[in-house]
Amino acid sequence: MYADASPTARALLALEMVQTHPGITADRLAERLGVSERAARRYVAVLREAEIPIESTRGPHGGYRVGRGLRLPPLMFTATEALGLVMAVLEGPHGTGSMGEPVDAIGSALGKIIRVLPEAVASSAETVRRGIARRTGPVAVPDPEITAALIRAGQGGRRTRLSYRRPPGPDRAMEVDPWAVVIRHGLWYLLCWSHTVGARRAFRVDRVSAVEILDDVFTPPVGLDAVTMLEEHMSQGWRYAVEVIIEAPVEEVTRWIPRSRGALEGLGPDRTRLTGSTDLPDWYAEQLAVVRAPYRIIGSPELREAAEALGRRLLDAAGARPGQQAGASATSASMTGPVENRRASAPRIST
Repeated sequence: MYADASPTARALLALEMVQTHPGITADRLAERLGVSERAARRYVAVLREAEIPIESTRGPHGGYRVGRGLRLPPLMFTATEALGLVMAVLEGPHGTGSMGEPVDAIGSALGKIIRVLPEAVASSAETVRRGIARRTGPVAVPDPEITAALIRAGQGGRRTRLSYRRPPGPDRAMEVDPWAVVIRHGLWYLLCWSHTVGARRAFRVDRVSAVEILDDVFTPPVGLDAVTMLEEHMSQGWRYAVEVIIEAPVEEVTRWIPRSRGALEGLGPDRTRLTGSTDLPDWYAEQLAVVRAPYRIIGSPELREAAEALGRRLLDAAGARPGQQAGASATSASMTGPVENRRASAPRIST
């Protein structure tokens, strides 16, 4: 297949095939390279001499695969994979200065990828990169070294002392058991048990300024589902209690109400109770407006008042007839509204 390729080119092709097809056998590798099985093994040996960790296993399911070593081996991407990686990085903070120079590890890595892409793909990637509006405000990007340290501590079950920024006050020192690092809506959170306050907490990783891994060990909760626990944690502990009765089965309500809004409890085949809390009744009322079933707000005068105000605004926007009830529509009718663009304004962080 590659009869005219040089030995160096064949060695790189062998690396690409081992990366693309983990467990590829020597005879299959030889067939793809168009060489003998002995020559294929020789190219694998060349890669190992270059300190690329090529592992081999025997048996019916054996073959070659790239292992883990002290150095990151060369990665071989197809043009589509490389452009997909660039697009994924560009969705987040892209780490470049005003002249396009990299200013952090993310921007530096992205620049390396683009420099080695085929010309046609690199041109497309640069076009996309230039078309992204630059952020003018602060960007919540966690420090890669701090993030890696927290992940290692969690994997090793080691207690950690960290310094946490709580603007406008000074940094706060605390000791935690780092259960997991979770990414949610573009923000990185540390789900942990805080020994400082004696409770479960979720901290923004971008606000962690220093990490020290201690000798004390811990065992995470059995069957930990970090994503579910984080979202449930974020719905509790705020200033105003929430209780809503929704006239729909719990299976249907889960399509409208995420776990971060509160806990859902089935009250029968066609009724669900939502319980949670919020610091922003106006924002929470807008989230309830996406429920496509009748619902009632129980208690929580702050949330009821916010729902009535939202109902009046919607009726005014629809040109409602004079004398039409406004508050009832906000709390019992099926409504939708422009709520997604305000989601980021709600605080979702333990302190």
